[in-house]
Amino acid sequence: MSGTGGLAGFGATGGFGVSGGIPGRLPAAGPPAGFPAARPRRLRRGAALRRMVADVRLHPADLILPMFVREGVSEPVPISSMPGVVQHTRSTLRKAAAEAVSAGVGGIILFGVPEHKDARGSAADDPAGIVQLALADLVSEVGGGIVIMADLCLDEYTDHGHCGLLTAAGDVDNDATLERYGQIALAQAAAGVEMVAPSGMMDGQVAAIRAALDGGGHTDIPIMAYSAKYASGFYGPFREAALCAPQFGDRAGYQQDPARSVGEALREVALDLAEGADAVMVKPALAYLDILRAVADAVDVPVAAYQVSGEYAMVEAAAANGWLDRERTILETLTSIHRAGADVILTYWATEVAGLLASRG
Repeated sequence: MSGTGGLAGFGATGGFGVSGGIPGRLPAAGPPAGFPAARPRRLRRGAALRRMVADVRLHPADLILPMFVREGVSEPVPISSMPGVVQHTRSTLRKAAAEAVSAGVGGIILFGVPEHKDARGSAADDPAGIVQLALADLVSEVGGGIVIMADLCLDEYTDHGHCGLLTAAGDVDNDATLERYGQIALAQAAAGVEMVAPSGMMDGQVAAIRAALDGGGHTDIPIMAYSAKYASGFYGPFREAALCAPQFGDRAGYQQDPARSVGEALREVALDLAEGADAVMVKPALAYLDILRAVADAVDVPVAAYQVSGEYAMVEAAAANGWLDRERTILETLTSIHRAGADVILTYWATEVAGLLASRG
């Protein structure tokens, strides 16, 4: 159709002009000159509309609850830097796990606090050690209703607080530590663990654990690797919770440097996947959303993110002082982690948030 044919009065602006409209009708009203025709705010006008068009949705099954169980205590021990979080007894652990199941939480990850520690972390793979006993308790109490996981490391069990065995010079011996990790994996598997999560950041740890599990007949137990775990200041409250602060030095020699680019994180992830990891993790979460997004874009396995103790403590402290809306901030942080690419999120608010999500439909 030529520019001169067609409907009379249809001008260059793509609509009926004032002088060329349909006889007997007022011209169609449009936005005043200079105002936008595209208005994203239209889809934000009410809570029901926002809920309908939301495309980042948390679900209770996306959440994993970290839990601490302490040997030799008769009552739960509050963690002063993490209000609302405790070191459980075996009996209160069972009760809290049942509550998590009722709320629809997807998984539990267990951290042990033994009564006695030594240089090799003997309690970590002792069949009568606190984590092995607690794993059996959880299998009995909630088995089948939630994924029962365990952290696989040595820092909670060694008297020096490092994640591996030490050389005579006081350095962490990477390869000697791998053998211990394999032994721990077998002990946790025998106790009923359904997924192991190695967090020590030793080179080759996933391969060593996979070989130990497979050699012990546990070929069906998956590994969720702490693949991109940074030497972070956000871990302080956890070290109170797990009583695992290093007695000398720090862990910067084996955890990742926050000042390195995303490329190093992707290399760590690729190495873990090549060694047999079934899922990978980024830790911490909020300060590393760029890493999380890059990892999620690069892999085709589930990606976890750990909303660590310091992240939890900051929100709780600010809310206690009336500086922010606690519930809104909790949900906002978790949504941002999910939006950045996390399929599952480890958070100390898991049970509470699962209940909130259920109540909101």
